[in-house]
Amino acid sequence: MQSLLLVVGLMLGAVLLVGVGNRLRLPWPALMVILGAGVAFTPGLPDAIEIEPDLILPLFLPPLLFATAQRMSWSVFRARWRSIALLAIGLVVATVAVVAGTAAALVPGIGLTAAVGLGAMVAPPDPVAVEAVAGSVGMPRRLLSVLQSEGLFNDATALVIFQAAVLATVEGGDLTAGGLVLGFVLGAAGAVVIGIVVARAARLLMNRVTDTTGRSALTLVLPFAVYLAAEQVHASGVVAVVVVALELRSEGAADESAERLVQRSFWGVVELLVTGIAFGLIGLELRAVVLDAGAELATMLLHAAVVCAVVLGVRVVWMAGAVVSVRMRSDDASAAPRNVREGVVLAWCGMRGLATLALALSLPLSASGGAFPARSEIVVIACSVLVVTLLLPGFTLPALVRMFGMAGSAESEQTAEREVARRARAAATAAVAEHRDDLPPELLAVLDDKFGRLDAVLRGESPSEEDRARLEKFLKGRVIMNRIQSEALAAARAEVLAARKEPGIDPEAVDRVLNRLDLRTVLLD
Repeated sequence: MQSLLLVVGLMLGAVLLVGVGNRLRLPWPALMVILGAGVAFTPGLPDAIEIEPDLILPLFLPPLLFATAQRMSWSVFRARWRSIALLAIGLVVATVAVVAGTAAALVPGIGLTAAVGLGAMVAPPDPVAVEAVAGSVGMPRRLLSVLQSEGLFNDATALVIFQAAVLATVEGGDLTAGGLVLGFVLGAAGAVVIGIVVARAARLLMNRVTDTTGRSALTLVLPFAVYLAAEQVHASGVVAVVVVALELRSEGAADESAERLVQRSFWGVVELLVTGIAFGLIGLELRAVVLDAGAELATMLLHAAVVCAVVLGVRVVWMAGAVVSVRMRSDDASAAPRNVREGVVLAWCGMRGLATLALALSLPLSASGGAFPARSEIVVIACSVLVVTLLLPGFTLPALVRMFGMAGSAESEQTAEREVARRARAAATAAVAEHRDDLPPELLAVLDDKFGRLDAVLRGESPSEEDRARLEKFLKGRVIMNRIQSEALAAARAEVLAARKEPGIDPEAVDRVLNRLDLRTVLLD
């Protein structure tokens, strides 16, 4: 019961902190970590939510990966495959190598394979953390999509290295580069196949489910199902979830407007609550980490500070190289980082999150010949990197983006949006033109005027004074009628709600009538 109360409390805290974060212009997930830590260190409250470490990734990562991947597309990955390879594979491998060497030199008795396991824990920026923090500060979409692309695939690289390192530590074996590469390639390839097959099967099933609620519920089940299926055959569950989300979004039909609206709202709620619980869980686990460290906590934190500096330093150096690489490929307008400012922002956005926490807590207690080497210190270091890379950028990134004037860097994204709006208006105008012989001139004039301003509406621009005058003239004769209809619908809703409280009335029948009235009200508005 205490764990249930904590879960409900974290969900409530997430809802409240969204408003607080918006008002203070701070990322609310970082505030959730502080809230969770505050709860964990409050006397008299439960130590933590009791969740098996092996369940943390399968419970939280699939829905959040799915929600993030839905905002991406295959075209982005095709255009930025170099960036994905350099960040999701190259940067992860480089971070693992440098952190492993640092840990082996600092931590007594850790051993090379356990040090590599630590490097794999702290190497991948978490897609959920990056999206939650960087997505709320108004940076250009081009930079955010680079971070999202990196975060969606780097977990796959880190998990392969981590699993091989832990297995070698437990069984007393050795790590080989060939084995790691083979495991990564086979896991990724198998995940892509599984993801495509599941997406096609899900689309066939959705075509036979006419209820929008049922179709939305299916999208909630899919991430868990494909993740578990991929992990069951030793493929990458992370890649499989991303592939399913991308496939389903790419195959969506143009007439699924209502379904897209419902799923957008549905997944917005799911993402909010799951993210709140996940980041609250990070804070709650800090107490257990401190208690396990015991008297050696000060020394462990000193080592952790060195590793944190190494993690940040490797990313800064890598992004500096990325700036040079992008400048050499000046023909790629979508590439990032283009300059030093963008390189600094991308370097500062290496937030760690759920993956680091789950891997740290999943370390076995024993290995060949005794206890797992330096397990408590590995967990302390991993959690320290998580907290530093999450909270420090989380509270300073908004100021950094404002200081560098990144809002002005969004001009190319605004240009692309205007082009999409122009194409939408052209398509709408062409569709109207096909019916010119079937419609009276008065209606054609109204349609031409309406769709002539469509691109401005799609860009979110306010109508001009001339447009306002034409609109006022067009609607002048409908004002009284609309007012009467609004009053009539309001009276009808009040009567239906009163009837719902009367004995002998079927609530289901009342709700169906009320739903139709609400729909008519929304359409009238």
